[in-house]
Amino acid sequence: LWAVPIDGSSAPVRLTADNPAWDTHPVFAPDTSLYWLAMERAGYESDRFGLRRASFTNGRLGDVESLAEDWDRSIGDFRVAADGTVFAVAADLGERPLFRIDGTSGAVTKLAGNGSMHGLALGAGEVVFLRSDLDSPADLFAVPRDGGSERRLTTVNAERLAELRFGDYEPFTFAGWNGETVHGWIVKPAGFETGRRYPVAFLIHGGPQGSFGNSFHYRWNPQTYAGAGYAAVMVDFHGSVGYGQAFTDSIRGDWGGKPLEDLQKGLAAALGRYPFLDGDRVCALGASYGGYMINWIAGAWPERFDCLVNHDGLFDLRSMYYAT
Repeated sequence: LWAVPIDGSSAPVRLTADNPAWDTHPVFAPDTSLYWLAMERAGYESDRFGLRRASFTNGRLGDVESLAEDWDRSIGDFRVAADGTVFAVAADLGERPLFRIDGTSGAVTKLAGNGSMHGLALGAGEVVFLRSDLDSPADLFAVPRDGGSERRLTTVNAERLAELRFGDYEPFTFAGWNGETVHGWIVKPAGFETGRRYPVAFLIHGGPQGSFGNSFHYRWNPQTYAGAGYAAVMVDFHGSVGYGQAFTDSIRGDWGGKPLEDLQKGLAAALGRYPFLDGDRVCALGASYGGYMINWIAGAWPERFDCLVNHDGLFDLRSMYYAT
């Protein structure tokens, strides 16, 4: 982070020279102290983003504090209230809830869940945010800063949504690599009929430190497959975000190991749990790292699938290292 005088009267000053890793998202609090997000491991773009705070006087930072240091989640966006309370969103178990962080104790409380939140703003006694889920694109909601019932503010796409059919969805868990709990989501076909069996679109997310969960994805949206008569299955394999930093780190140096085992066990778990899934008609699809995994499956697990779809998958990791 740098302090840059708007009038150009002096040279920029580097504020966070003591941290060799990534500092980002600076936010001034009403008392002019500075809050920001910081990683600790240089060169590792999927490290945990922790919350930092320091006084800011005459273009210099005071002593740096870490807030909610024991909270094993990586913050994505945040805002600071006048009393020092922080409102933040972070990936958590396949969703992206809104949390309140006490500015004194660092205690973390979930304010709103059930979907994916972003675009925070502070209103009069409320936090305003965008929320989407697997059958609804983003709309504005508000929740009291101290917790309570949520209030819907907009229905931007109501007319368009009324013309569409969506598939019902739910999370599931299973024992993945090393017996550890792994989470996934299933989306039923639109117009689901009990007693019928449906082909499966097995969607593999990119990153690999990413997630396919309860959000309205504007590119890889499982409802597009549900609308075409498929059941969509998604697994947040080892390496995914929202399950603790150790889970995210576990993919390092093992792109074809733990994730493949999780995908194999996750598909088997879904087929065993949901009798409407037709295990004889399964297609695996993925982009970026998901495409890399499609390539990997083509060599290591090809007999399981009727088709494999690779969208811009990685194929040369040496080249990717210099481009990331």
